[in-house]
Amino acid sequence: MCETWGSDGKPNAYNFRHDAAILMKAHASHEFWFGLEQEYTLLDAQGWPYGWPKNGFPAPQGPYYCGVGTGKVFCRDIVEAHYKACMYANINISGTNAEVMPAQWEYQVGPCPGIELGDQLWMSRFILHRVAEEFGAKVTFAPKPIPGDWNGAGLHTNVSTKEMRADGGMKHIEAAMEKLAERQKEHMSVYGEDNALRMTGKHETSSYDKFTWGVANRGSSVRVPRACAEEGKGYFEDRRPASNGDPYQITGIMVETLCGKVEGADVAQFAKGAEQVELEMVVEVNKP
Repeated sequence: MCETWGSDGKPNAYNFRHDAAILMKAHASHEFWFGLEQEYTLLDAQGWPYGWPKNGFPAPQGPYYCGVGTGKVFCRDIVEAHYKACMYANINISGTNAEVMPAQWEYQVGPCPGIELGDQLWMSRFILHRVAEEFGAKVTFAPKPIPGDWNGAGLHTNVSTKEMRADGGMKHIEAAMEKLAERQKEHMSVYGEDNALRMTGKHETSSYDKFTWGVANRGSSVRVPRACAEEGKGYFEDRRPASNGDPYQITGIMVETLCGKVEGADVAQFAKGAEQVELEMVVEVNKP
């Protein structure tokens, strides 16, 4: 994988890595760790969720999350093949699970320091498309692939700094919440296409235009794990990003919000790009 540059010697319009790397380097003393939880949906050749009845719907959500057994999970062979391929490629993939909607899955990448998370997640997406191709399946990162009473797909972002991991780190997590609350609009502008369709306040999501946080609250914008609250240190999980979000944009604006702007890193460019980018274009630009 490589960065993309134009003939004028400037970063390509979709090279979000460039700005993120500037921010990461400038604030390297905080030792940011990131972990991303990539949700996605597997489709058949006609674009319908794999394993769903043709021209129909499966039973309502409930038995599918982390499910086992025929009729509860679909395409585990693809998931296992992807996991092994990522390990072979030295990607720090750390787990997988079946998600709430049937044919929807998640895998986790991280923790990774700084810019490495974006690099590894993009390559893991490329590998996922390549593996699914072998099985005749399609991958969609659409945040709301099926309208109605079905869960959407997110890219939950786990964030930790050196200060948050130290004793007394909870005060730094709380300070981060105050900063995030002030920039809700800016973050949502780079958190993925069609994210408003997913973030309705239902189906384990918060509201698109209101920031909230809480301990062990799956319906808040940001969740602090119960174990971290009890230990008084650790990390937090931003549940707002959509599954098709660009990891460089997400981690870049997170560092900027928590640590401050840096000359040469234009977050406005992030927002402009987010309005233009289609996932397929980004995959084409970033694939090796």
